[in-house]
Amino acid sequence: MTEKTFELATFAGGCFWCMVQPFDELPGIEKVVSGYTGGHKENPTYEEVCSETTGHYEAVQITFNPDIFPYERLLELFWQQIDPTDAGGQFFDRGDSYRTAIFFHNERQQQLAEESKQKLADSGRFKKPIVTEILPAKTFYAAEEYHQDYYQKSPVRYNQYRKGSGRDTYIKEHWDKSSLKEKLTPIQYEVTQNNGTERPFQNEYYDNEQDGIYVDIVSGKPLFSSTDKYDAGCGWPSFTRPLSDYEIVEKKDFSHFMIRTEVRSKSADSHLGHVFNDGPGPDGLRYCINSAALRFVPKEDLEKEGYGKFSGLFQ
Repeated sequence: MTEKTFELATFAGGCFWCMVQPFDELPGIEKVVSGYTGGHKENPTYEEVCSETTGHYEAVQITFNPDIFPYERLLELFWQQIDPTDAGGQFFDRGDSYRTAIFFHNERQQQLAEESKQKLADSGRFKKPIVTEILPAKTFYAAEEYHQDYYQKSPVRYNQYRKGSGRDTYIKEHWDKSSLKEKLTPIQYEVTQNNGTERPFQNEYYDNEQDGIYVDIVSGKPLFSSTDKYDAGCGWPSFTRPLSDYEIVEKKDFSHFMIRTEVRSKSADSHLGHVFNDGPGPDGLRYCINSAALRFVPKEDLEKEGYGKFSGLFQ
């Protein structure tokens, strides 16, 4: 097995709480650290940065494997988290510390960043100029521990903050729908974005018996494992449990004159399917999921696609 080669990427996208989750736990992403960069004071505190006296940006520094998740994809994901036309901050966070910037670590990153910025400007997606700066990387200072992985430590407050700040609404209006229509097939888009349902027994994974994991077709986040998959006879992939409770959201569904529990992916807010209380497992649950909401990664491809930590499920 070849040795992994990691690189750094540094992005400022407003509040760093909101810039961790989009990248975290994606294949090829080793870690995401919240911190401060671009200023003149050594080891600044959060209070000093917020006072707008140190010149720092709130930023995230990403350690990634370019063979699995290339820098070009990081750039695409970065643009989709921000308003690149706002020079005074991001959403209701105002001030220089909340400005957006791409901090390049080498000439290739600089070239790719400038090309992606120009491509975005030429796309006509925004009427205003793209003002996000492209700057050479400077010393990066990790933020205080309570800021790290904030979306996991304080999920309720984090989600309220994202929604209340206007970030989530902006992203949905300017990025999600149009980008996904280009990325997904018609049935994948219908299922994940319009709460659709594919035909039973006429979908990709209902009878798949290979070992591996199933990931969110939109975000790439791991959702289910073949070790928990079984034939429920319903014509859709069925699982006794998800891989991670954090990546699954359950909501009451009152459509079609029924009361059901809908299952959605947390990161991408994709419709996945429904969960029922007629499963064979210890919890008695059956996660009935649309194949169109999933992508299957065979066990032999887990390592190369960045999901190596799940290889132990199949040993």
